[in-house]
Amino acid sequence: MAKKTKVTEKAPPAAAGTPRMLEHYVNVVRPQLAEALKRTNPHAIPKLEKIVVNMGVGVAVTEKKYLEEAIGAMTQVTGQKPIATISKAAVAGFKLRENLPIGCKVTLRGRRMYEFFDRLVSLALPRVRDFRGLSNTAFDGHGNYSLGLSEQMVFPEINPDRYTRPQGMHITMVTSAKTDDEARQFLVAMGMPLKKDGEDGGAAA
Repeated sequence: MAKKTKVTEKAPPAAAGTPRMLEHYVNVVRPQLAEALKRTNPHAIPKLEKIVVNMGVGVAVTEKKYLEEAIGAMTQVTGQKPIATISKAAVAGFKLRENLPIGCKVTLRGRRMYEFFDRLVSLALPRVRDFRGLSNTAFDGHGNYSLGLSEQMVFPEINPDRYTRPQGMHITMVTSAKTDDEARQFLVAMGMPLKKDGEDGGAAA
């Protein structure tokens, strides 16, 4: 009888060339913001520093396979192997012990950061049901923006036959902007579909 081998998710190979969104930033967004913000030093222009993607998998407390699925899905979506996030305290009511894997996260920089941002804006968000734009107030006061997706299926890389359980994720864009207004201006220029003031309704993500 043949021995079964465990199949693990591998990150897709990196593409050659400069990421499209990085080219867009250098050639279009940075000059545009330099003029709008009246800054001549390119290092003073807002830019993306990193993107943090996090999945909380509460059912992993009793069903470890769902954490493995989440790690596999995140690897496919981000192109990078995530790390498991560990519980910091025990909660008896949820059968949660301290130092128990309950999620996964990945921090993207450089090429993978720009490629993920491109896929998020161009492919994933338009596939969100009843999507009418993202909240323009989800900033943290320091120029960073966060959004939530209710399921990973909006990314075309995910095979719905393999990943049948909906798994949400939390995405944080960490920018070098000094204020939320600068970050908002930067993200809109990068193609982030933020709602304009006064717009309402619809699913944000």
